[in-house]
Amino acid sequence: MTEGVNFTDIQRRMDGAIAAFKSDLASLRTGRASANLLDPIVVNAYGGAMPINQVATVSVPEARMISVSVWDKSLVSAVDRAIRESNLGFNPITEGTTLRIPLPELNEQRRKELVKKAHEYAENARVAVRHVRRDGMDNLKKAEKDHLISEDDHRKQSERVQKMTDDTISNIDSLLSSKEAEIMQV
Repeated sequence: MTEGVNFTDIQRRMDGAIAAFKSDLASLRTGRASANLLDPIVVNAYGGAMPINQVATVSVPEARMISVSVWDKSLVSAVDRAIRESNLGFNPITEGTTLRIPLPELNEQRRKELVKKAHEYAENARVAVRHVRRDGMDNLKKAEKDHLISEDDHRKQSERVQKMTDDTISNIDSLLSSKEAEIMQV
């Protein structure tokens, strides 16, 4: 008589929130160039919005330079515009179908902005985890109401869901603090 919630599904969804958070953090700039910095950029191409990696090859030839090789010559200006309007502070230099993006040195103000953005990403991840927790708790209440589980099972499973939530949020916090230290390192 112990149904309740599917803990593997809850763990999978919480792990998904952490994976999305890690992806968001990878797109934040630290001291070095990374191809992931351009991941959040979406280009208006072929009548729709497409991620930049679906219209061009992004590479890092030097520590402070990103190179974007656009596959279709007609999309070079759209990719250039998308990069400039992305609020990442990049000014690409166009050379034929290749865009070179020099990365300026991060100043203190820009570092603080990046830390603020990292905190936003962390809060979004925490909210996603709390939504998963809420869904799990709702399923437990429904199972108890439908007499599928006892009150004791409800309490035990609630504590387990809460522990999973606490562990995931502490994982998010540790990832955030390490990224924050990486960004603020001069």
